[in-house]
Amino acid sequence: MNSNRVLQVESVTKAYGKGDNKTEALRGISFDVLEGEFLGIMGASGSGKTTLLNCIATMIKPDSGRVLLKNNDVSSFKGVQLADYRGQEIGYLFQTFELLDNLTARENIILPLSLHGVTGRQAEQELKELANRLDITDVLDKFPSQMSGGQKQRVAAARALISKPSIVLADEPTGALDSKNSKVLMDKLSAINKEQKKTIIMVTHNANAASYCSRILFIQDGRLFHELRKNIETENSDSFYERIVTVMAQLGGGSANVL
Repeated sequence: MNSNRVLQVESVTKAYGKGDNKTEALRGISFDVLEGEFLGIMGASGSGKTTLLNCIATMIKPDSGRVLLKNNDVSSFKGVQLADYRGQEIGYLFQTFELLDNLTARENIILPLSLHGVTGRQAEQELKELANRLDITDVLDKFPSQMSGGQKQRVAAARALISKPSIVLADEPTGALDSKNSKVLMDKLSAINKEQKKTIIMVTHNANAASYCSRILFIQDGRLFHELRKNIETENSDSFYERIVTVMAQLGGGSANVL
């Protein structure tokens, strides 16, 4: 794995509400993400996972601290620089697909390229490669209403990857899928991470999905609670899964209650 730091989260805090209604979602959280890493973020409901992801995505701004992508403070971005960051440096994969119903799979996938002026042969070549890799060639001319949940999420993954972002942010990507389609999606994302050295940060409550990661950060009450690293050389996903479930139980309530 490349030892270059692609992302640095430094003492990030975020609170909602005021006075007695104030909730501290993030309480000075810090960590680095290496280029080519598949990082999982886990924790109970309300622990701050999605808030953290949205700070990285610049959907919300931290109250204090910094998020640095390639040593650039993303919270200081404005205008064109912010639009370019969101459109080219970050790919976002949502739990609920977020596909546009009136566009075909093909049109949904190439939309990020179209918004940044990439059209024609280059867009078609990128699309063809991703469609083959994610096994969605046969649905490119279908609308979302004509696709299964698994197909929709793989189309959404293609859209997140098409602009070759520095980081893919995945928020509960298997949350709306059954176990079979979850495995298909995670196999595809894992292959892309390993073969293309694509950096992925995934929020998940699913220990099976998390077992595909190379490292997992567990968050409790807006702070880092624990960190697990997979021994890539000697440890299989089943063994890593068991270690994940053990930490989830320590977080409180066992794995069934960790959202």
